[in-house]
Amino acid sequence: MEAFNHKLNTVFESWMGPRDERVRGWLLLDNYPPTLALTVMYLLIVWMGPKYMKNRQPYSCRGILVLYNLGLTLLSFYMVYELVTAVWHGGYNFYCQDTHSAEEVDKKVMKVLWWYYFSKLIEFMDTFFFILRKNNHQITFLHIYHHASMLNIWWFVMNWIPCGHSYFGASLNSFVHVVMYSYYGLSAIPAIRPYLWWKKYITQLQLIQFFLTISQTMFAVIWPCGFPYGWLFFQISYMFTLTILFSNFYIQTYEKRSSSSKKEHQNGSSLSTNGHANGTPSTEHKKLRVD
Repeated sequence: MEAFNHKLNTVFESWMGPRDERVRGWLLLDNYPPTLALTVMYLLIVWMGPKYMKNRQPYSCRGILVLYNLGLTLLSFYMVYELVTAVWHGGYNFYCQDTHSAEEVDKKVMKVLWWYYFSKLIEFMDTFFFILRKNNHQITFLHIYHHASMLNIWWFVMNWIPCGHSYFGASLNSFVHVVMYSYYGLSAIPAIRPYLWWKKYITQLQLIQFFLTISQTMFAVIWPCGFPYGWLFFQISYMFTLTILFSNFYIQTYEKRSSSSKKEHQNGSSLSTNGHANGTPSTEHKKLRVD
């Protein structure tokens, strides 16, 4: 296994150049197979989990959902706070920041970004809760693609570009997750759920995040500082895929359903105050969650 890992690392370095030695020995970072194996296990559970739950009663998971979402809210807040304060006081250049330019700031950013990478593993639980609660309609291609890809992408980020310009997307995403996971934590409490109104705006916030990340990445292309071009173009490409998928999700979930509801209302069909129409549960409770 050690020989295989060494050969694999050599292949990666031949493609992308030497790895950043400052993260050597950090949990899960030395070799790629553990991260890949965890991703394969995730995909197997996504495939087998609904089959296992098919003839079983769904689990409520209410208490653990509150704690889980609260935990991720606090972790996300910690990451965005630490990253913003580090780059602000450390004098990071907003337009372009290389990975070897501010030693103490770089070290702090790397430590926080390791937690960001590790949080992508924790977030696999989002899908597992859907399976346990039999909310299989929420396990979409977008959901699986986003969760599975982020953990793997950030393994490579942490090994080759673990600081510098990499901080921006992680900071924005952590901020979005503060809003998102706090919402889902509160929505797990039935008494609070009717007062939550901002779910629609979470996806809008995510789309703004992608636009800002693409724009800030483009700055480093236009005004280079030594940050690898290949990584910049990869990030722009990946953000475009998320923009397309999240835009489609937003249109399908909110715009088309809103248009459909208006047509039903014009045709004389209306929803009763308890959220049911002709004995059919309102689609409001079936809106897809997107992370």
